[in-house]
Parts: sequence; C-alpha cells; structure tokens
Amino acid sequence: MAQRSKATFQKLEKEKARQEKRKEKEARRIDAKQRKASRDIVVNGEDPDLVGIKPGPQPLPEQWQYVKGSR
Repeated sequence: MAQRSKATFQKLEKEKARQEKRKEKEARRIDAKQRKASRDIVVNGEDPDLVGIKPGPQPLPEQWQYVKGSR
C-alpha cells in the first residue's frame, strides 16, 4: 500500500483550513447582515448614535475633569 507524500498531506490540510475559513467568514457576513437589519437606524428622526450630542466642543467626561487640590 502506497503512502501519501508529506506534500500531498500538507495540501489537504491547507485546503481544509481554507474551507473552514470560508465558512467562518460567511457566518460572520450573515451575522453582520442580521445585526444591521435588526438595528433601529433612525428613531423619532434622530440617529441613536448621536442622541445627546450638541454641536461644538463636548464637555470632558467626569473621569477627565481637572481637580484643583490634587497636587
């Protein structure tokens, strides 16, 4: 009985890895499409990502506020 060469075995493993990667990528694409479709893009005429943001400079978050007596 003839044995497979090392190169042939490596090719088979490489092809299996490619197929698995393709399946994972397709699953990620489908998941992204579903998330995008189920997301509310505009609610009451406002983008949910921009709610509460005013034009111009934004106030610093609380953890970045300067405390005078800290030195």
